[in-house]
Amino acid sequence: MHLLRQAAEPGRTLLRRLRNLRTPRDFIVVGLLVLLVLFGVEGTLWLARYAIAVNELSRATGETVFYSADGQPWFPLEEHRRDVPLGRVSLHFQHAVIAVEDHRFYSHPGVDLIAMARAGIRNASAGGIIEGGSTLTQQLARTLFLSNSRSYGRKLKEIVLALMIERQLSKRQILELYLNRIYLGRKIYGVEAMSRNLFGKGAADLTLAESAFIAGLIRMPSSLSPWSHFDSAVRRSHVVLARMRELGLISAAAERDARAAVIQIQPAPALTTGGSGYAQEFLRQQFRDQFGDQNPPGWKVQTSFLPTVQAEAERAVRNGLRRLNVSDLQAALVALDPQTGNVLALVGGRDFGRAPFNRAVRARRQSGSAFKPFLYAAALESGLSPVSLLSGLAELRILGHDEWVVRNANGGMRDELTLREALLESNNQAAVRLQQQIGSKPVLRLARALGLQNLPDVPSLALGTGESTPLELTTAYATFANGGIAVMPRAMLRVTAADGSVVFDSPIKRQRVLSDGTAFQMVTMLREVLDQGTASAARQLGVRFPAAGKTGTTDDFKDAWFVGFSSSVAAGVWVGFDQPAPIALDAYGSRYALPIWAEFMTRIATLRPPEEFRVPSSVHEELLCQVTQLRAAEGCPGYREFFKPGDVVPEAVCPLHRGGSVARLLGSFGHRLRDIFRH
Repeated sequence: MHLLRQAAEPGRTLLRRLRNLRTPRDFIVVGLLVLLVLFGVEGTLWLARYAIAVNELSRATGETVFYSADGQPWFPLEEHRRDVPLGRVSLHFQHAVIAVEDHRFYSHPGVDLIAMARAGIRNASAGGIIEGGSTLTQQLARTLFLSNSRSYGRKLKEIVLALMIERQLSKRQILELYLNRIYLGRKIYGVEAMSRNLFGKGAADLTLAESAFIAGLIRMPSSLSPWSHFDSAVRRSHVVLARMRELGLISAAAERDARAAVIQIQPAPALTTGGSGYAQEFLRQQFRDQFGDQNPPGWKVQTSFLPTVQAEAERAVRNGLRRLNVSDLQAALVALDPQTGNVLALVGGRDFGRAPFNRAVRARRQSGSAFKPFLYAAALESGLSPVSLLSGLAELRILGHDEWVVRNANGGMRDELTLREALLESNNQAAVRLQQQIGSKPVLRLARALGLQNLPDVPSLALGTGESTPLELTTAYATFANGGIAVMPRAMLRVTAADGSVVFDSPIKRQRVLSDGTAFQMVTMLREVLDQGTASAARQLGVRFPAAGKTGTTDDFKDAWFVGFSSSVAAGVWVGFDQPAPIALDAYGSRYALPIWAEFMTRIATLRPPEEFRVPSSVHEELLCQVTQLRAAEGCPGYREFFKPGDVVPEAVCPLHRGGSVARLLGSFGHRLRDIFRH
């Protein structure tokens, strides 16, 4: 007990002192002390984290590499970069860089106080930061670990990191890292990659003139780009040569000969083209979002992408756009595993090299009727069943929106439909009536749980006037395929450092948002859309396995969608222009997006075999008449309807087919009439 009283005494003393604070000065002093402690803790953690990162530079070589889901190396973090040892870099280039960027490199400890003082005077005169006075080591620290923002805080971090690097690495190691990591424009890093892109040869073979030419680009790689500002780059190389002569690194005659040399460069390297460029840049951006501009040596990034599936996605988009033959028309495709959320493939447009904007993850477009399944799912979750009746459709009125007339794409109008019939026909009046009946709040609540954010609370919500990306919409559809579980999309699964330690891990995130009964009812309804509804063309296009989905078309045919799934893959396709405009007079989702989806899903069926959708134990089946959706009588064209607990099951027996051949004839006629209305 005595020991406990002793341990508690410092706390009581602190409390007594805090009670004795009287003047504002007392509070300010205590506040400053608390801040110093907090900054000290944060600073210590920062130093420890970067000490480990700097230490890794001396123990590993290579760069950050992305791996596909099958465990094979796929692509590097920086596409245009080739690391080489310092011995394979021309001495001319080494001297040129040191002369123009940091001529006291071999004598300072990582920070050049003379250069910093000179920069401080110039900055003070200019009233802002116009010069940094950075050494090669500081530039390396910024390239590896920091942003390019101009602030005193960033400068202080740069200085500390430079001193840490100098303690861990030799000057030769620092120079080698710098020459391999320096950015030289057009997504090209390092002298080896730039030498091959400019002159078609390795850095070891660079002449004096060529060395000065590349070294001159370091200060302003964009505004001095040889492919767009060749004359400016040549003039800058002359500045480098003059500086080398002043420092005694070359003779006056060597400078004169280098100035007279004719610099001949190769055509600009093409940026990544094709569909995989979108997938790779998407992953690179995810890495940058997590780790900044670092490119740590020897790191491995495990991704969820399957190259074979990715190749089929690219092929399907390419073939689909070729068939449509509409200039500047774009398409996006996303495929993921509905059980885990793992992104299997992603195509963000027609050609990454020409238009790198990634429509799969950044284009927010209205989804049209592709949104309707979430309305119907909310209705089923509220207690309705697939055969619940919607009536009064011909007299539909929207309070406060008298000028809005809800029309169907086929112009037909029926006064009464079941939920199953309404979704099969993609009936707009029925969708708006259903939203009126259950309210918009359950629909918006479900949409948010599925990752569809910021949707408008308006009567036209049911018709897909809210905006979402192909990735968001496809992920939301996965919930139907997996039994009612919302999953988070995952692309970058795990990152390991050179020593094998895990520095990033993205676990599977799953949350139940629908009962398994509701999810399965939606599967049966969306499967019927493929079997005999607006997406029935998919069956003629080769989709013979169990699959489900929904078409979507927005006003004036500005967007065409098809989002669907099998048991093993959820995939979505969007087609449209970057600036929303009518695609064509008949640009329905079934004609423009569905063929791309069908080709992709058919081709990957052997890679990820689909199975029959699992029937949950929570539902029970009843045999109903296809025409009346009442209990089937003898002679009825029957089908199996599934009901979850609490659903109202039809008790009446179909009167249309009960009896003899006349009734069956009328039933057949009614069945055909119903098909006419569906199409």
